[in-house]
Amino acid sequence: QVQLVESGGGLVQAGGSLRLSCAASGSILMTKSMGWYRQAPGNQRELVARIGRSGDTYYADSVKGRSTISRNSAGNTVSLQINSLKPEDTAVYYCNLNKMGTVYWGQGTQVTVSS
Repeated sequence: QVQLVESGGGLVQAGGSLRLSCAASGSILMTKSMGWYRQAPGNQRELVARIGRSGDTYYADSVKGRSTISRNSAGNTVSLQINSLKPEDTAVYYCNLNKMGTVYWGQGTQVTVSS
């Protein structure tokens, strides 16, 4: 079993920055990737950024160039830094871990960007 605990959400002014962190515990051996999704009211959950086992990264166009996803050396914590925040970044952000085809989710953390 895998547990994911997110931190770092909150209220931020437009143009500001925030850093989300996700700590994974449990059986995380053979993790394929970890990443962040977000879901705004009335919208589907969408992939924001992902980092693979080998360190390869993916960013959604909406955050590309102003965000960085990283992982600690132990491989059990992934962080997402988003700069130049926009009101449209407002959403609940979910940590995601993909392990051998099984997907785990964190409980979500609210990010609100005020204009």
